[in-house]
Amino acid sequence: MSLRLLYLIFCRLLGCFLLLGRSTAANNAEILALRHEVAVLRRQVERPRLSWADRAVLSALARHLPPFIRCHRLVTPGTLLNWHRHLVRWKWRQASARPGRPPLPEETVALIQRLARENPTWGYVRIHGELRRLGRRVAAATIRRVLRRSGLPPAPQ
Repeated sequence: MSLRLLYLIFCRLLGCFLLLGRSTAANNAEILALRHEVAVLRRQVERPRLSWADRAVLSALARHLPPFIRCHRLVTPGTLLNWHRHLVRWKWRQASARPGRPPLPEETVALIQRLARENPTWGYVRIHGELRRLGRRVAAATIRRVLRRSGLPPAPQ
């Protein structure tokens, strides 16, 4: 029993000497991490459920802790890596608005159809030029696609 007590005292003294050798920034980071862990644990009775803000704070503070202390916290390096994997997976699962170019506005489609109906001798290139003069940027291939969908024939050659 006394040998165990001497061993524990020796370990505590060694820990105190190690604290003296560390920088103040490392000590302050450890204190902040410990205070935040205590605040999280006080909010909950059962298994701690960390919010995104808690995870962000603990992740940021864990970078400044000495490596041998990082392993004995509420959040271990493995947990931090797991959070990062989940975050990356979530980011790449997010559906983008739509792949490709945005659709042509309906007013532009209506203008293309009107120009084609009112001017049956105009082709795709001529309609493209007229739209350009009006300040609309639409490719001739897009005009062709709009007219095909509308069932309007191309101009005679």
